[in-house]
Amino acid sequence: MPFRICFVCLGNICRSPIAEVVMRSLLDKEGLADRVEVSSAGTGDWHIGERADHRTIAVLERHGYDGSAHRARQFLAQSIDDCDLVIAMDQANVTTLQRMLGNDDGAKVRLLREFDPNATGSDVPDPYYGGDESFDEVLTMIESACRGLLDYVRSDVDA
Repeated sequence: MPFRICFVCLGNICRSPIAEVVMRSLLDKEGLADRVEVSSAGTGDWHIGERADHRTIAVLERHGYDGSAHRARQFLAQSIDDCDLVIAMDQANVTTLQRMLGNDDGAKVRLLREFDPNATGSDVPDPYYGGDESFDEVLTMIESACRGLLDYVRSDVDA
């Protein structure tokens, strides 16, 4: 059975889709795509079924990624059964997820930037109310953290 990761943000149209696409690309390049499944979701329900924000798709395209297939979905308590690791974009998402999941399953929740040894903060800020430069900054943070997450996952799936 593959190792399963779900990236979670608030609405599943900006940060978590970027992380999903970036991580999937890294896994493909490393030959681990058949051993690690990646998805994303939001804690809120207001964007279910929608495409990623147009700025999300644009920043991904500018950097050689394809986010056009993304459709937003909501993370529900039962979603944890399909995850080995839930990667939250910020502390507010962690709090929401841990409240939703309780103590046992809440242990599966980690912050993305925990995996970046050079991170200067714990949160990936929400770029939704910012301009294109906010999306570029978020992509850079996510790429760096996903490289660290790849190392973590590689040691787990190779064990």
